[in-house]
Amino acid sequence: MRNPTAYLRLRVIGAVETAPGNSIRERIRSVSKTTFIDEDNQPRNFTWRTISTWLYRYKIGGVTLMENKPRSDKGTPRKIAPEKVLTAIEEVLPSFRGKSYRLSAVYRACIERGSLRREEIASNTFRRIVARYEMLKPDSQVSNKRRLAFSKEHANEMWQADTMFGPYIKVATASVQTKLIAFIDDASRVICHGEFFLQESTDTLIKALRAALYKRGIPESLYVDNGSIYSSKEITLICARLGCLLCHAPLRDGAAKGKIERFFRHVRENFLSRNLELSSLEALNRQFTFWVEDEYNAHIHSVLGMKPIDRFVLDLKRIRFLPPNQANDELFFIEETRRVKLDNTFSVKNARFEAPADLRNREIQVRFDRNSFARVIVYFKGSRIGQASALDPIANDRHPLNVAAPNPELLRPLSQPTPAT
Repeated sequence: MRNPTAYLRLRVIGAVETAPGNSIRERIRSVSKTTFIDEDNQPRNFTWRTISTWLYRYKIGGVTLMENKPRSDKGTPRKIAPEKVLTAIEEVLPSFRGKSYRLSAVYRACIERGSLRREEIASNTFRRIVARYEMLKPDSQVSNKRRLAFSKEHANEMWQADTMFGPYIKVATASVQTKLIAFIDDASRVICHGEFFLQESTDTLIKALRAALYKRGIPESLYVDNGSIYSSKEITLICARLGCLLCHAPLRDGAAKGKIERFFRHVRENFLSRNLELSSLEALNRQFTFWVEDEYNAHIHSVLGMKPIDRFVLDLKRIRFLPPNQANDELFFIEETRRVKLDNTFSVKNARFEAPADLRNREIQVRFDRNSFARVIVYFKGSRIGQASALDPIANDRHPLNVAAPNPELLRPLSQPTPAT
């Protein structure tokens, strides 16, 4: 049934003037009980609230204000932004890797993960937004993929990380191409840390991530691609220990990490185009650090309208930093599970260690630096027990002279009576 025309509304308002009642309210309620026939010969009834609204609009602006105006936000969701829906989908899609799924399963995964709430977006609204912005269509089926420009509200809500191939440097008699691993804060565009390495590996990524965490604090989420080092067990464990959500971009979609990609383009155009000293890796990193801190982070950003470092400082009170203590290094250690033997020892990398507490026949988690192997830390049921010591069987051997002499009373035969006192 179509909306009432202006002619029908005028008939309803005119009926108010002749309706029975001692007040305008009584006359309006009387008209609300009357049935009107519209232009299509259909019976129509209107509530007293509707009639009151029409009458008020007619007195204010005549017939022109009686027509209902379309919503200014028609077609767009009012409770949630499409950018938030896209971010939530990108967070849960890695869990469906290699599996077939339905849109309802993606919506349920977003709710269970806490990325979305049922109160802010219903299942039908979720379907409508996904279909409108083609969020789940593969690139091969979308000729001109539309992307949503998004930005986090606060600093350290999300970091983007990636690797870029850098210049060649001399190493002994050979030329080796460097790799730049960098982290950028989504909200402030601050470069949390960037460093050139001779190779792209899990060890170099951990080293760069450790420096970024000590510089800029702990991010709530880390947005990376599906490279082997970014999907490694070590990085997953580190993020879990820090309480940082590890999110992976869609496969073969580097443009999803637009901010870090634009920064890499800026590096090529404004840093690598200079006459750099490439005599060593240390010299290259020294020049890059100076350029990042004194020029990029301290230069007014075209989108923000202010310096990235100044934007980062605005949220300084809500940022979590790592306190400088020795236990923080254990966050970046590799972890393996072991079962303690009956002699309270266990083996790691063909070396035997003694547990720092009585954990015989218990399953423990062992953390250690796989490069130096100087410290082996024992965890049991999520609690830190302490540092294990290397097994020294000779020191554990008890010499007879060091053994306490037995009590003569305990050696007396049971058949002999005890002498009188």
